[in-house]
Amino acid sequence: MRFATFQWLFPVVIALHNLEEAIWLPEWANRTGFWRTPVSPRAFRVVVAVLTALAMVITWLSATSGAQTFWTYLLFGCVVATLANAVFPHLALSISKRRYMPGTATAVALNIPVLSLMVAAAFSERQVAGWKSVAYAAGVPVLLLLLLVLMFQPARWFVKAR
Repeated sequence: MRFATFQWLFPVVIALHNLEEAIWLPEWANRTGFWRTPVSPRAFRVVVAVLTALAMVITWLSATSGAQTFWTYLLFGCVVATLANAVFPHLALSISKRRYMPGTATAVALNIPVLSLMVAAAFSERQVAGWKSVAYAAGVPVLLLLLLVLMFQPARWFVKAR
């Protein structure tokens, strides 16, 4: 399959994974103490809706800008972040705790196989290359983690204001 096809599968995979998390993760996380500060299901759903929309926008910008552009490298970094998220925490916690962590089904069934093939296609078609791919693969997951943490407070305020 070509990178362009995988490119448009990315927001679909993200949406399905985020849907699974939106339904079951907040209750699981609050019950298990996964988050230091409990997060309401509504606030969590606001955050994953924003992240899903961002995935769609970044995909569109990457698709329209072409190979080895800022947007394609940013998309590549998001793909690597999503792959990392599939392994840590989803798969790792499900195995170590011997309890299912919501999001693991889509992480294993969709994220890992589809996005691994997308990474391979990105390199084989030279959509990304060299040190830039390494920099974005390392930097974007860190930035997304920080963004995620920063998004929870405004999401809490948004939910309280409604």
